[in-house]
Amino acid sequence: MRLTPPVQGAFREVIKNFTYAGFTIPKGWKTHWNVNTTHRNTKYLPDPEKFDPSRFEGREPEPFTFVPFGEGPRMCPGREYARAQVLVFIHNIVTKFKWERVDPNEKISYNPSPIPAKGFPICLQPLENIY
Repeated sequence: MRLTPPVQGAFREVIKNFTYAGFTIPKGWKTHWNVNTTHRNTKYLPDPEKFDPSRFEGREPEPFTFVPFGEGPRMCPGREYARAQVLVFIHNIVTKFKWERVDPNEKISYNPSPIPAKGFPICLQPLENIY
């Protein structure tokens, strides 16, 4: 959800003139905010390219720094339902199956989001049949 969020960003209309990095952005312009630049900001996430689920243990991320479902009044209404579904799925796949990548050297394609070229096929084996 952090490295490959379901939505890549959003357009917003500027409501008042402001200056950013030496550039003046006038009222009325449309801007595009990119989720990936937020999720990979080293100011809030040291080593942002590293997959480290424990980085959030015991603390929530800073507000507006982890936003795969948006934030504020435009947040996706299905956020908590989606999180629960993902957690149940991950729990079951990790605790009840042994899994291996079919192609350990699979390439990543970018169209427009990064995705495994072959869809990341895996081989699942129920744990009770392994022993």
